[in-house]
Amino acid sequence: MRLIESLWREVRDLTLGNTSSVHRLDSPPAPLEFLRDFVSLNKPCLISKAATAHWPATALWRDRAYLTRALSSSSVTVHLTPNGRADSLAPIDCSASSPPPPPLCFASAHAQRVPFAEALEMISRSSRESNFVAYAQQQNDCFRSEYGPLARDCDEHVPWASEALGSLPEAVNLWIGNHFSETSFHKDHYENLYAVVTGEKHFLLLPPTDVHRMYIKAYPAAQYSYIKETGEFKLEVEEPIKYVPWCSVNPYPLPENLESETANFPLYFSGPKPFECTVKAGEILYLPSMWFHHVRQIPDDTGLTIAVNYWYDMQFDMKYAYFNFLQSIVYQPIHEHTGTEGEAEDLQPACCCKSGSQ
Repeated sequence: MRLIESLWREVRDLTLGNTSSVHRLDSPPAPLEFLRDFVSLNKPCLISKAATAHWPATALWRDRAYLTRALSSSSVTVHLTPNGRADSLAPIDCSASSPPPPPLCFASAHAQRVPFAEALEMISRSSRESNFVAYAQQQNDCFRSEYGPLARDCDEHVPWASEALGSLPEAVNLWIGNHFSETSFHKDHYENLYAVVTGEKHFLLLPPTDVHRMYIKAYPAAQYSYIKETGEFKLEVEEPIKYVPWCSVNPYPLPENLESETANFPLYFSGPKPFECTVKAGEILYLPSMWFHHVRQIPDDTGLTIAVNYWYDMQFDMKYAYFNFLQSIVYQPIHEHTGTEGEAEDLQPACCCKSGSQ
């Protein structure tokens, strides 16, 4: 255990820094600088508004009428949940009226394709008083397909990133939501250039070396279905049952749950602080591959947060092999060792190697 905790500290001492802030650049980096100082080091950075100052989107997308005209003949996919937390853990209703608490599942949103104007209206009226929270988060290159008429308002790719990475983006995605939508901790196998166009996004970030602090477990996959006539959601475990490895930590527990969450996930709450950054309109966050991230958003005065992200394929190289090996390690916490204090200093983590994800 002590060796793993030393790794968390050393990564920060040697590469990432010991503050919770993300390195900020006042202008877009040269391709060589980006590759050398950030991609190769697997280190995030935040690039100022100069990176998108030439995008028509930064001015045009604050006008809902413009968006509706541009997409007047487009249908888009909107994702519905009862609470704004799609692709996250949710309790399965076992009709139990007493402890223990119901088991958790990995819940995916109800997805439906509607005309863009209807999708925008659904997102706008999402609230705790409404029966659902709607979020446009289709991914799978949706910006270049469902939202194609808007593509001319942004760069097709991020030129300095494309040159540094030696490729064009594998996918470009558009995200539209309000402050009720929240993304739980997870990681992606992409180099991610995340550009906020309107509103703000607040990220909590942890490097891949902190994988054990995420308490990744396999949860049964489940799917929300939404019945429009009654305004009710139904959450059902998929059949046949399949399991999704997912992070167990909620970094923002309710006050009444803080003590139990801290006790259940001490490596997260007692370890080094996550890196934090707020990406404002016009700024771009470089989110390195395999970094764990949790996202909240703050809409602008039109009530929306809109972002575009560029996913570049990551290199499945030595760093990836290192991460898989680290993830395979299972260790005994120091406090569970029954030897003397002196023996605990030399305690080695118990290790077993598994294939695939936890």
